[in-house]
Amino acid sequence: MTEIIIEKLFEQRDFYLNTIKHLEFQLILDPTLDEIQHNKKLKITTMNELKKVEDEIRLILSKKTL
Repeated sequence: MTEIIIEKLFEQRDFYLNTIKHLEFQLILDPTLDEIQHNKKLKITTMNELKKVEDEIRLILSKKTL
């Protein structure tokens, strides 16, 4: 059961990493100031969510090894 949860968390992590990559790419496309600000907010939110997922993975893996 734990393996399935970890797998789902890794999928979420990959999604957030791809989202960050996509947001960074959008900044190359000559965005407006509003788009830049919106992009930065999304990036911060995504990075916070990524950290939560990584912390959860770390917690589960540490419990699993005990």
